[in-house]
Amino acid sequence: MHEHFFTLAAGIAKHATCGRDLCGAVIVKNGDVIGEGWNSPPGNSEDQRMCAVEEYDWLKKKKSDKTCCMHAEWRAIIDALRRHPDEILGSTLYLTRINTEGSILKSGEPYCTVCSRLALDVGIAHFALWQESGIRVYRTDEYNQSSYAFHKE
Repeated sequence: MHEHFFTLAAGIAKHATCGRDLCGAVIVKNGDVIGEGWNSPPGNSEDQRMCAVEEYDWLKKKKSDKTCCMHAEWRAIIDALRRHPDEILGSTLYLTRINTEGSILKSGEPYCTVCSRLALDVGIAHFALWQESGIRVYRTDEYNQSSYAFHKE
């Protein structure tokens, strides 16, 4: 069952236009996809791609997210809130990256505290990654704690 949702997320990642990573996310509740997203500049607009412009050196100095793109997780959460606001509570978010051929890349440890806080705030119960050791489904509060621990190392 989990592999199926990672495969769906990988297909959605093909829409990504990020110059760094191609990511896709799906949010699932009771076996149904209620939200989906991929990473790209806001509005998928190439003219919003500030991180590709040399004069934006200030992006390198920020202590928070340094990408110009909307994260796939953010887009999936926004999509779920728009289309299925009453179903997001208790759902599971599946996140994956793909290579340029569309194959799933294994995830590392949780590290994005922005995504984990947003998932917690809207009531997503679980956050799933396909890591080298296999598929791991974290409770979202555990994912959040692991993300903060990642930055302490």
